[in-house]
Amino acid sequence: MKSLRPIDLTYGAVFVCLMAIGANITVWFPFLAVPIGGASVPLSLQTFFAVLAGLMLGRKLGTIAMIAYTFVGLAGVPVFAGFHAGPMVLLQPTGGFIISFIFVAFFVGWISMKNQQRALYLYITAAFTGLVFNYGIGVSYMYLAMNGWLELPIPYTAAWLSMVPFLIKDAVLACLAGVFMINLSKRKIVMRQLSETGV
Repeated sequence: MKSLRPIDLTYGAVFVCLMAIGANITVWFPFLAVPIGGASVPLSLQTFFAVLAGLMLGRKLGTIAMIAYTFVGLAGVPVFAGFHAGPMVLLQPTGGFIISFIFVAFFVGWISMKNQQRALYLYITAAFTGLVFNYGIGVSYMYLAMNGWLELPIPYTAAWLSMVPFLIKDAVLACLAGVFMINLSKRKIVMRQLSETGV
């Protein structure tokens, strides 16, 4: 197994910070909240950054970054949404989404790195695969939490319907992540060609 370089640890740390910022973006932009069931549910950029971690860092480092983010929050550093922290956060209905970020980064990184071809459709396919794991795990966990230990029974369909505004937002951001990566790949190619020609 290839050891991690200091620059790899730096990249991973950057995404830990981005996840913390993305979780609490509504602190600086309070209008980014969706009213659901009489409550105001904040939008976040966590899924976007988890997808980007997989695309930019790859399967291994992206997954490590998401694991590090999760454990930093569980250890008591307020990096989760609403500046919350601690193991009890995982018992909340949205705790499954935190767990899902690890799988998002892994599968996005695996798909994007499996094929050496740098194409927009490949990045977007990888990003949408990440969304499947993000919402598949997150919504199912929310359903189990609400109907289980929280004793607030809701239908599985209702759990999914409540996530529609967030799913639309994350689908758009997934496409943007793909566009960002294809542009970044083109710049890397140009920079490599310039370095090889000595320009």
